[in-house]
Parts: sequence; structure tokens; C-alpha cells
Amino acid sequence: MDLTTLERLPLWIGGRAADPTTTRYGEVTNPATGEVIRHVPFANAADVDAAVQAAAKAFPTWRAAPPLRRARVLMRFRELLDTHKKDLARVVTQEHGKTLVDAEGSLTRGLEVVEFAAGIPHLLKGEYSDAVGTDVDSYSLRQPLGVCVGITPFNFPAMVPMWMFPLAIACGNTFVLKPSERDPTLSLRLAELLQEAGLPDGVFNVVHGDKEAVDALLRHPLVRAVSFVGSTPIARYIYETGAANGKRVQALGGAKNHAVVMPDADLAFATEAIIGAGYGSAGERCMAISAIVAVGDVADPLITKLAERARRVSVGPGDADDAEMGPVITCAARDRIVGLIDRGVAEGARLVVDGRRPAVSGHDAGFFVGATLFDNVTSDMAIYREEIFGPVLSVVRVPSLTDAVALINANPYANGAAIFTRSGHAARRFQQDVEIGMAGINVPIPVPMAFYSFGGWRNSLFGDLNVHGTDGVRFYTKLKTVTSRWPDDGSAAPGFHMPLMG
Repeated sequence: MDLTTLERLPLWIGGRAADPTTTRYGEVTNPATGEVIRHVPFANAADVDAAVQAAAKAFPTWRAAPPLRRARVLMRFRELLDTHKKDLARVVTQEHGKTLVDAEGSLTRGLEVVEFAAGIPHLLKGEYSDAVGTDVDSYSLRQPLGVCVGITPFNFPAMVPMWMFPLAIACGNTFVLKPSERDPTLSLRLAELLQEAGLPDGVFNVVHGDKEAVDALLRHPLVRAVSFVGSTPIARYIYETGAANGKRVQALGGAKNHAVVMPDADLAFATEAIIGAGYGSAGERCMAISAIVAVGDVADPLITKLAERARRVSVGPGDADDAEMGPVITCAARDRIVGLIDRGVAEGARLVVDGRRPAVSGHDAGFFVGATLFDNVTSDMAIYREEIFGPVLSVVRVPSLTDAVALINANPYANGAAIFTRSGHAARRFQQDVEIGMAGINVPIPVPMAFYSFGGWRNSLFGDLNVHGTDGVRFYTKLKTVTSRWPDDGSAAPGFHMPLMG
């Protein structure tokens, strides 16, 4: 194949597609076929500066726009997202590999944040106190920061950016998105739809790239805030570098999400829920279940049911009608996952279902890994310790709920965890004692709705505020408190002492 004939994606700067100045390009592949389908530019510092300058130029006018006017743009954007949902899902499936129904679902979860952000006039309301002193009133305002940046991962090219930019621009900020270079096209379609919805030029911009572009954004003097979702090592780097350069930062890192199954659980229900949570999107979700904690004598019947269902998980290209699970994102990701499965076997875990060599007819070059299930996993094994980010479930056996909670709380990651039980007492103990950011009770992937906030504890989050929800509004605004007095003459003017409000 002559790669020079493939499409070269543009940047999006100042309301239009822009040719980059960089000469570096990367390859975008279809993970179901292994074929290179287009090229993506790796923006340099000059490209990044052009995007940030466009955002900075647009900020004063957008900041001054009434919140209701900003909300109306988002309302129109929401309608366009809904109208084009299937076409957008096909873009996601082509570059990421997830099934079409899963891609549509992720778009819906992003759309929910747009709907939440459309309520920004209410969300920006401050507090007011009348007569805090003689003829003195006090009130607070929430005001935008300026140019905000989102650096987003490959696994949700629609949903995660929409966790960020709708709230940022609703609050009056302008935005520069740096999407994953592995599936970048969707971000350009979002930019086009925002323009069609009436968003002024420069309010939303897109730069593609790798570490060079990220570093330029982290160090740019006009960038005020940075939002990130990705691996823990990179999240720590983003947080430390951004904070060192005076940015407000929220950096969400990796996860090792556990599902505790109690002896009284409905095993048919728990099995189907865990299978979907572990193998959906080929395990490439930051909230995917990867560790199953089987309590007491539930382990053997649970393993039997999980194994039977895992063997029936249909693997294929994401646009196939019968596919439950598509490929992983790259050849390197596939090889890494297979290597960890090999290591699990070598370290003594029992490989119950082996997904290392799935047969996918007509897609021999695709990046497929089948559903994989381990039993007798211990906390010192690599398949337990590492974030696999693939379709691998590991069962750890413990004698009690107390031991299950202790196992979860000892893990360096603390994104989410779930419990399957019929006991309200066990559920309440779990939700009170487990040290994670998001807990599910008979819900395997407890991703909060847009009006709550998403984020973990420990090495799963760097920063003080989570994404979307009310934390998102706080992150994308700064608080100003006003104390006012309107005297008729100068008789009440304060002296040299500290002003008193009595």
C-alpha cells in the first residue's frame, strides 16, 4: 500500500481545519484489520501555540456571553450529537475497534454531560448574604479561568472529551483538546458539530500529537487548567508538570477494579454482569472489572458459570452484528496482554479460559484477544498487580467480606469496586469501609451520572477535584467574593484599623 495516498488529518484552530507546520505524522490503524487507514499530525510547539492563541483571543468575548446564550449553543450541539450518533459511532468503531452498540453507548454517556452543562445558568449561581454588617452585603461569583486543555485517552474518544469541554465552555472558558493519536478523527467531527451549533470561532480547538504537544500545552503561559485521563505514570507526570507551571490540574490515572461476590449473590445475575464489565470493549475501560473477589464457598460455582459464559463471548470486528467484543487498540497492546497471560500461567495461576489465540474469520491481521479467565490468583502475581487493560478476569479467593475489603484497600489503585449480594448489611458495610472513589452495589461499572462526579482515590486521581458534575463546575471556575457598601456620604468610611462589619 502507498501510504502517501492516505488521508492526512488536519488540526482544528480558530473555527476551521488547519494545516500543521509539523512534519511528523503517525499512523492510525483499523484494529480489526491491522490496516493503516489515515495519518495524524504530531503537532509541534508552534502548532500548539497557534491553537492556544486562538483560544485566548476568543476568550474575552465568550466569557462575556450570558450563560444562557452559552447553554443554547450546547442545546443545539446536543441535538446534532443525537442526529449523527450512528455516524459518529462508526468513526469510533473504525479507529478504536469497540462494537457499534458500545460506541453508541459511550456517545450517550458523553451526551448526558452536555445535557448537564446546558443547565449552567443554575450551576453558576453564587451565594448572597444580606446585611453582614451595617449597610454591608456580601456575595460570591463563579467566573471562568481562561484557556483550558483536555488531554484524553484512546479508549473513549467521544465520552471522555465530553466529560471536559462541555462544562469548560459552558462556564465561559475556551478549550484546546489533545485527543489520543490512536483514534483522533472523532474529535474533528465534534469540532465541526460545535461550529454548526453556533459556537464562535476559537472557543474549541483540536491539536493532535504525542509528548511534544502535551509538554507544549503543559508549559504554555496562557493555559490556565489541564484535565487528563490516562495511565497512572502519565497522570502523575501531567499533574506534577502542570502544577509546576502554575496550572490547575485534574489528572485521572489507572485502575484495578474489583468485584466482590458474596455467597448469597444471585450467581446468574452476577455472572452476566461481570462478563459484560470485564470483557466489554475488550476490557479497555478505566472502570472495567479485572479482579473478582470470590468470598467463601461461592468460588467454585462462580468459576463454573463464568467459564461457561466466557467461552461463549463472540469476538469479531466491531461492526459485525454478532460481535460482543472487538479487538484491542494496537498490535503492541495485544502483545502486552498476551505476555501478561503467559506470565500469569508461569506464576502459578490456573488458566481456566485461554483467549490468547482467538480465531476471527477473515481478520487474521486484526489485534484480537479472546475472553480470558484465571482462577487461584494471588495479590503478588503480575496479572493482579498490573493494569492489564484487556479482556482478562482474575479470580482471587478470600474467606470473608472483611478480607475482601482489606484486599481492595491494599491495592495502589482506587478507582471503583462493586459488590454482588442480597444482604443489605453486607452492602452497607462494603460501601462504608471500601476505600475507593466509586462503589457499586449489584452494579458492576458504577460510573456516576453527569450530575455526580467521576474520580478515584490514591493512584487513580491526582488533584483535588473530579471530572463533570459539581466538581467539574468548581474546576472550570474560580471563586470571587464581593463585599459591598453604598453609603450616601463619607461618614462611614473605615479608618486605619481592620474593617469591622458590626
